Amino acid sequence: MMSKVIGVLIIVFGLIVSASVFVVEQWQLAVKFQLGEIVRTDYEPGLHFKLPFVNNIRKFDGRILTLDAEAERYLTKEKKNVIVDSYIKWRISDVAKFYTALSGDESLALSRLSQVVKNGLRDEFGKRTIQEVISGERQVIMESITKLSNTAAEDLGLNVVDVRIKRIDLPDEVSKSVYDRMVAERSRVAKDLRSKGAEAAMRITADADRQRTIILAEAYRDAERIRGEGDAKSAEIYANSYKKDAEFYSFYRSLTAYEQTFKSNQDILVIQPDSEFFKYFNDSKGSQ
Repeated sequence: MMSKVIGVLIIVFGLIVSASVFVVEQWQLAVKFQLGEIVRTDYEPGLHFKLPFVNNIRKFDGRILTLDAEAERYLTKEKKNVIVDSYIKWRISDVAKFYTALSGDESLALSRLSQVVKNGLRDEFGKRTIQEVISGERQVIMESITKLSNTAAEDLGLNVVDVRIKRIDLPDEVSKSVYDRMVAERSRVAKDLRSKGAEAAMRITADADRQRTIILAEAYRDAERIRGEGDAKSAEIYANSYKKDAEFYSFYRSLTAYEQTFKSNQDILVIQPDSEFFKYFNDSKGSQ
């Protein structure tokens, strides 16, 4: 009988001890309640104690969690629809506020966070054009929504670490109009570049033709000047030579004329015998 009593006491003691201790993991946040009222939330990871049947413990995930929101349609500044797919990185920052505001219901927290982010996205996209949200200001939008969402989530004991936009798509009807507008814009730019290129080509060609005309004119001018200088020099040399021995020069010219005139046996010259042409033909001294 004594052994049975001892066994029962041991079991009861074990149950009391197990009901008096609890373990907080590294990634957990713990809340101690006393008769339904929060009495402590600042538990470090490790083994802790509580009063059985007086205190109860609730544990929550303290890690950074991900809320992958469903893709939603938002209106841009031009009243065009865009389909936005995003996700939220969040964690519990104040477990007492979290329990008080949301009764510790994680699904309710996700619902509230999702609504806050949707409102932020609606406001941000409503202030921008399609081109701005797709190509230019995505990072600015994410930073702004993260800041606004974090401010709204503080009252819920939550911290929004980051809001990220995975992709921004256009509905089919909008995609076609945007694509057509982009094609028209690129065509306009290409046409403008081609016209500028043609203008530059014409300007370069005209300048090359002008320089060619100038170069040819200057070359012709220089050639004529050099030729004139050569002719003048030649005439000067002939004149100086003629002055030195006018008779010899006249004789030389006559011999040259004879040579050019009587090159062939078939040549016939009809002229007066006493002509000036035969001055040196009959007499080497040129006397008639």
